[in-house]
Amino acid sequence: MDLTSAQNPRIKHLLSLQQKSSLRREEGLFVVEGQRELHHCLAAGYQLHSLFVCPELAGSFSVSSSPLGAPAGTAEVFTLPRSLYERMAYRGSTEGVIAIVRERRLSLSALLPSSLAAGGFPARPASAPPLFIILESVEKPGNLGAVLRSADAAAATAVIVCDPLTDLYNPNLIRASIGAIFTVPTVACTTAECIAFLKQHDIQILTAQLQDSRPYYDTPMTGPTAIVMGTESTGLTDAWRQAATAHIRIPMLGRLDSLNVSVSAAILLFEAVRQRTIQ
Repeated sequence: MDLTSAQNPRIKHLLSLQQKSSLRREEGLFVVEGQRELHHCLAAGYQLHSLFVCPELAGSFSVSSSPLGAPAGTAEVFTLPRSLYERMAYRGSTEGVIAIVRERRLSLSALLPSSLAAGGFPARPASAPPLFIILESVEKPGNLGAVLRSADAAAATAVIVCDPLTDLYNPNLIRASIGAIFTVPTVACTTAECIAFLKQHDIQILTAQLQDSRPYYDTPMTGPTAIVMGTESTGLTDAWRQAATAHIRIPMLGRLDSLNVSVSAAILLFEAVRQRTIQ
């Protein structure tokens, strides 16, 4: 079906989903922009609700024989002129494809090895001990998106967001993660639920903090490990400090006392990768 007007109810619905987290939660739908991001989304088992394609920008993309790895199935498919697509898109370099997708919320139990294998996520090395990155009360979608990219690069088991202040399906998060929100299992839960899960499965808890801590490179990370980080402004709550197996820090040699959370997460994740590579 061809759409030509920004006043079309389907276009208005998509724009509302982009802008309103309450509507995304209410309807269980979110928006994915770009062929690369949509490929990762569908490969992880998400289901299309509707697809909007600008033929002028989409190149050789087609619904029936697309690089997305999944047919449209029962999803509605609409074509758009370039002028309308560019009014809908967050950025211009997304290859002319925007989709509305049905959300899928993972639970902590989905992070067990048997569940991950069946969940459509890229296989992690079977012999590798679990490696989690945990963020408490993360607020900025761009920060969480960047952490997810690092978690994907380090083949982390999952990212767990405790007491989140941002929507996991925020378009800015999806864009910042360049699709890693779909390649890395990501769970939102409470701090209490997460601590109980980690302790139940004998996963050491390393909290990143300045107080009463030791350099991260002096801390073993070769066993099952969860690296826990708080906000740059307030740090971690006492619940995490008390639950921790060890407190770690990144030495700061300049005048400032902290790094952006996404930079810190990358440093700590790849220290775990380094230790596990040379052991």
